[in-house]
Amino acid sequence: MLMQSTEFFRNLPPKECAKCGDKIEEMHESYSNECTHCESKII
Repeated sequence: MLMQSTEFFRNLPPKECAKCGDKIEEMHESYSNECTHCESKII
């Protein structure tokens, strides 16, 4: 039996920053892989 799409998305783990591993608070229409702290760092 297939699960409903809403159940699938509800069960996904929280998104994590690709650099530091902190949880990212997702924003609408955002495809960012880094938290705001890591994005603001100058390389």
